[in-house]
Amino acid sequence: MNEARDVALHDLWARLDAPGPPPHPIGRGDSTGLASPLPVDALAHASVASAAGAAALLRGGGEVEVDAARVGSSFRADQLLRIHGEASGGFAPLSGFWRAGRGERSDGGSVRGERSDGGSLRGGGWVRTHANYPHHRARLLAALGLPDDSGPDELTAALATRSALEVEDAVTAAGGIAVAVRDRTTWSSSGPGRAVAGEPLVTVRRAGGPGPAVGDRFRVLDLTRVIAGPVATRTLALAGADVLRVDPPHLAEIPAQHADTGLGKRTTILDAADPRLRALADTADVVVTGYRPGALDRFGLAPEDLLERRPDLVVVRLDAWGWTGPWAGRRGFDSIEQAASGIAVACADPTREDGRPGALPAQALDHATGYLAAASALLGLAERSERGGSVRDLALARTAEWLWSGPVGGLDDANRVPAVEPLRQSVGAVEVPPPAVVMPGGPASWAAPAHRLGTDEPAWAPR
Repeated sequence: MNEARDVALHDLWARLDAPGPPPHPIGRGDSTGLASPLPVDALAHASVASAAGAAALLRGGGEVEVDAARVGSSFRADQLLRIHGEASGGFAPLSGFWRAGRGERSDGGSVRGERSDGGSLRGGGWVRTHANYPHHRARLLAALGLPDDSGPDELTAALATRSALEVEDAVTAAGGIAVAVRDRTTWSSSGPGRAVAGEPLVTVRRAGGPGPAVGDRFRVLDLTRVIAGPVATRTLALAGADVLRVDPPHLAEIPAQHADTGLGKRTTILDAADPRLRALADTADVVVTGYRPGALDRFGLAPEDLLERRPDLVVVRLDAWGWTGPWAGRRGFDSIEQAASGIAVACADPTREDGRPGALPAQALDHATGYLAAASALLGLAERSERGGSVRDLALARTAEWLWSGPVGGLDDANRVPAVEPLRQSVGAVEVPPPAVVMPGGPASWAAPAHRLGTDEPAWAPR
């Protein structure tokens, strides 16, 4: 493994509060293909190696091999996935960067009193929107006073009359997803930026009691959506878990996204108030949640309540903006985090005259956070017989912070040929990247195709 990846792995292993030295993976291939001005290659390789190392620790040892090409392909799954030979389509028409109108303060002062961003934006600025899900699209249009059938032209015209911060405020207040694009200095000096920078990459709280050692098949209750959480639980399935994903009845899922992140799992539909969900949590070994802080608490699914009923439980929580600060309760996605934290500005194409922001070569914040969450869950299981249950918190925004301080260097050839393999799923013939890593004692490829969402019983498989 090259020096940047080695430095990154040592750093991530320490931040996971893992015992002993990090694994020494056998590296295969030189490049992930994740070319970027930020150390995406090192983050991707090291986060995957951390998950594999944690699986080896849980199983009492085993060789860890990390293939760079498979890591890169896995991180770019949304770009490489094919259903019946067709690409998944990527972002929706109303998701992306848009030029905003004039009006931001340029003197460093606040706008309408205490602004949560704590900084200023200069010039017309840019806005990044996320409207892949129907409910987020509807809220975006409603916040801007646009009819439901509006398209990119109408959105462009509406944003041109508003400042970037005005759009951010209005859409966020309506429950939609939009953020003003900030450079690194602006984000670092803002209230939410300072809060995120003050949090650890992984917060570990040991709060339960000892339990039995983990057998060959452990249970994971998957209460996550989108990419980071489902990647974490998909990785745990590769490590031997019986993973049951539970979705609420009122939220749609993107079929292509589930065809990738649903691999190796079973899936069911339950309302959060259904007592069967609480019963599943009380009989799980790991509960992984991906909702905003406090969203599940009133249903008896707060970490403290879970550990009171099951002291040896490992709870892993993921959110967008961290667990403290003025943005802790906000909705967010990888692309939105990149736009707010300065990454989009750093990745802009310098040859473009319009100054349009850019993006990382993959949704690396999602994927890396997912692998780190899987590693944290496995480490929690490895220690629970002696140290008891625990709560482990991660956030996309914290992973973004790591990128700014991560090791530079390494091979990241953008022309790397990706790896894909065919599968037969409920949606038809699918091509997806193979697993980023083969877990010690785990299958060489996906243990099972993705089931159609919500088609399994809300029960654990027999041990």
